[in-house]
Amino acid sequence: MKADKSRAGLFWALLALLFNLFALAGAQAATITIVNLNAPGVGFNDPAPAAPVGGNMGTTLGQQRLIAFQRAAEIWGATLSSTVPIRVGAAFIPLSCTANSAVLGSAGAWEIWSDFPNAPRANTWYPSALAGKLAGVELSTPDEPHILARFNARLGLFPDCLPGSGFYLGLDNNPGGQIDLVTVLLHEMAHGLGFQTFTDHATGAQIMGIPSVWDHYLVDNRNERLWVQMSDAERAASAVTWRGLSWNGPNVSAAVPGVLVPRSILGVAGRAAGEAAGTYDVGDAAFGPPLGPTVVRGQLMPVVDQADGTGLACAPLDADNALAVRGNVALVDRGACGFVDKARHVQDAGAIGMVVADNAPGDVAGMSGDDPSIRIPSVRITQADGVRLKAALQGRSRTRSGVIAGLGVDPTRLAGTDADDRILMYTPSANAPGSSVSHYTTEARPNQLMEPSINADLTHAVAPPRDLTYPLLRDIGW
Repeated sequence: MKADKSRAGLFWALLALLFNLFALAGAQAATITIVNLNAPGVGFNDPAPAAPVGGNMGTTLGQQRLIAFQRAAEIWGATLSSTVPIRVGAAFIPLSCTANSAVLGSAGAWEIWSDFPNAPRANTWYPSALAGKLAGVELSTPDEPHILARFNARLGLFPDCLPGSGFYLGLDNNPGGQIDLVTVLLHEMAHGLGFQTFTDHATGAQIMGIPSVWDHYLVDNRNERLWVQMSDAERAASAVTWRGLSWNGPNVSAAVPGVLVPRSILGVAGRAAGEAAGTYDVGDAAFGPPLGPTVVRGQLMPVVDQADGTGLACAPLDADNALAVRGNVALVDRGACGFVDKARHVQDAGAIGMVVADNAPGDVAGMSGDDPSIRIPSVRITQADGVRLKAALQGRSRTRSGVIAGLGVDPTRLAGTDADDRILMYTPSANAPGSSVSHYTTEARPNQLMEPSINADLTHAVAPPRDLTYPLLRDIGW
């Protein structure tokens, strides 16, 4: 049987030729080797002194980075099964960042293969690590990696690169206000193992006209057609259809009910609600108590603290706004400050819940932040839904709106799933290069490792009952 391969990662240049191998052997089901691509004095070889943190006993910054890499590799090695060692070519290099945002890292398969010995599907691309596992023999050149990964060496260390929010190098999943490196590594290694499509989600074009194994399980839930059955244009259109793509693999589908919880909703009723009455899709907050079967219900009252009639709640509320929200659900606008700041200010004024209306067009999204002092539930709605609710509130009195808001859950639908309880993929209506299609939806609850952003509530779990990453990898052949 003929074996073909293609370089999927050529846009990542190998940055150095010093290969230091750290094999993770033992009682693991798979051996994962870290290939150090950094030059002397930088990245994994950075000699800056470092104090032990969270079980990471490295004495230099470079050593602690490598030890964190080894921990992530150990977790995946203990989860997977393969007789062919998996090589991860890795480096810490300067990546794009500003004082307020940054690229944490990226990873993917260095090569992809089709029609190799024992390939489960003919004429289908597989990432090289998976292809080797399925073939039972090494397919790649021995000195080349199966996965290529790079991470931001400047994060949190310079004033123009998220100062104060660098990588947490501890192994105990206790990052505080930092970004847990082991979690980021688990996410990126999963991409390299196959949690990605090699089909161009912007154009729908396949490499050499051959589909990815991923595409055999990606289904348009509006018409039940798989990506392998679609034209390029149909694939491209489905990739920007919010909630339009689901994962149809049997392992993920079987695991979903034991992992995901009912979706959060905002119910609106009352004599003044009019056409705004009904159920609204919402984004969950990473802070405050999660919504549950007991509905948090009260008058929906807007905060108005700006000259244009919007309410940002970025400072303690004045007497009028405090009177309006006391014992009620506060409606505020996104912008100018963090979500937790808004929640803290309306909570201090006596609000029992918070609804944040987006300030730009888009789909439902969650709210990041971490503040254990927040005791009220918060949800986020789209800009269009915010406009609709504000219109219903125009006839309110200052202390009574006649519009009742209820924050709760829908027992008939799991968070982040379609009508058939299949998990949704990330398909924002505006194409997100590098994120669309090859991630789970941001609406899943609890947050999943393979969402496009790293959330503060993630653990180091990659499998049920907490996470759905490994079931997907099993669907494609692991």
